[in-house]
Amino acid sequence: MFRIDATPEQAPRMQPILVGKSVTTPEGGSVLLEPRYGNRHGLVAGATGTGKTVTLMTLAEGFSRIGVPVFLADVKGDVAGLAVAGTPDQKLLDRVAQIGVPDYAPAANPVIFWDLYGKRGHPVRTTVSEMGPTLLARILELNDTQSGVLDIVFKLADDRGLLLLDLEDLRALLGLVSDERKDITTSYGLVSTQSVGAIQRALLRLEQDGADEFFGEPGLELADLMRTNTDGRGVIGILAADQLVLKPRLYSSFLLWLLSELYETLPEVGDLDKPKLAFVFDEAHLLFDDAPPALQQRIEQVVRLIRSKGVGVYFCSQFPDDVPDNILGQLGNRVQHALRAFTPRDQKAVRVAAETFVANPALDVAKTISALGVGEALVSMLHDAPNARAVPMPVERTLIAPPRCRMGAITDAERMQVRAGSPVGAKYDTRIDRDSAAEKLAAGVEATAARTNAPPAKQAADDDGGGFSQAVKDAVFGTKRRQGMVETMAKQTARTVGSKVGQQILRGVLGSIFGGRR
Repeated sequence: MFRIDATPEQAPRMQPILVGKSVTTPEGGSVLLEPRYGNRHGLVAGATGTGKTVTLMTLAEGFSRIGVPVFLADVKGDVAGLAVAGTPDQKLLDRVAQIGVPDYAPAANPVIFWDLYGKRGHPVRTTVSEMGPTLLARILELNDTQSGVLDIVFKLADDRGLLLLDLEDLRALLGLVSDERKDITTSYGLVSTQSVGAIQRALLRLEQDGADEFFGEPGLELADLMRTNTDGRGVIGILAADQLVLKPRLYSSFLLWLLSELYETLPEVGDLDKPKLAFVFDEAHLLFDDAPPALQQRIEQVVRLIRSKGVGVYFCSQFPDDVPDNILGQLGNRVQHALRAFTPRDQKAVRVAAETFVANPALDVAKTISALGVGEALVSMLHDAPNARAVPMPVERTLIAPPRCRMGAITDAERMQVRAGSPVGAKYDTRIDRDSAAEKLAAGVEATAARTNAPPAKQAADDDGGGFSQAVKDAVFGTKRRQGMVETMAKQTARTVGSKVGQQILRGVLGSIFGGRR
């Protein structure tokens, strides 16, 4: 049913994605997203209940139909409807006719469900080493000092060749750092017991939240997010995030890690006739909340450069200014649903949204944003102008096209049926636990304990080099059958009591053996 790459002969005929129909003027035409500009990123914004999720489903379905894989998070549970064919009612059919959707028929999409907790989809895992200290510190909500200690832990693991695969490995290494704190402080930098304790407590909270399932093996392979099925349709990867989004830093850090992995792994391809992957970041404000400047700079760099890797990133949030200006300026495809200007915050968001669109003389953007109905949006997509390519089109008031799938949640039985037909279940559903830092450090402790509890003769042989060392001791102290040097000297001393020379010999011999001072 699924495959990773489609040949050109099997791929669907390239055609624009129908976003909707312009209703700015009575003669308004179709509003389209050109596939060759799908990697120029985008934004879907609007107040709760205005139709953002349906717009995301329409875009995801459109990308899938032209052979572009999609990855998006399902924060409310209704995006899962992409996996099941819809049941249109008369109202929906009237809209289809009004927009002029060609060849409309209810249809399911090829979907793979994922879940960090492994309950509502295939487990998504990565190793602690791959996550790295920067993102892990953000997940654990560490301060700068504690983050510095975490950097030392990762460096120590590298220097000693210890694999950090899961949280048990990280905890074991923190124990080692605590035990060898003085030596590590000398070699790597100051490590306090308070910082180590704070990291350990943060790890405990993370485990109690169930996030320990995320760290381990087998790790996620990016090729499994970029599949097409036998019909050449792009597979839509849906991350179950209704529980994950309750842990905002874990949710945003995971998606940022995944985006960074795509950026670092995929080759440069330039501008293609369609993207290799469309990556949707729902609840985008969580990515930037409390993000330090260095992390924001990294996000900006990834978003700016990942376009040349063939990946289009689409942010979804309530307000356009949830996305920083330096990133907002890189989002070429815009869909703005209604905003209600009830508060100063809302009024500012309306102004920002109005200023970011290319003006249309037939449309007052600021007034229209507050008057949009459910399923309507202001849309501006990149297109080719007479003298330029990839320029934003003037903003259009648009009636958004409905998807062919179900616009709502699916049942557990339907979800299980989709999972049963997944091509990656056998690969990810069973956890692998190979020897790593925790096992190696535990083995070292057991070996030390075994030597400590060994018989005295064996322990002495193990600690001091075996037979040669024992022979030296026998020569000095003697055995049951033979007199040693100490006994010989003692007898000689007894014969020369009071002699200054004898006293010096005794102190000299015993002093050299037992470490005394002469």
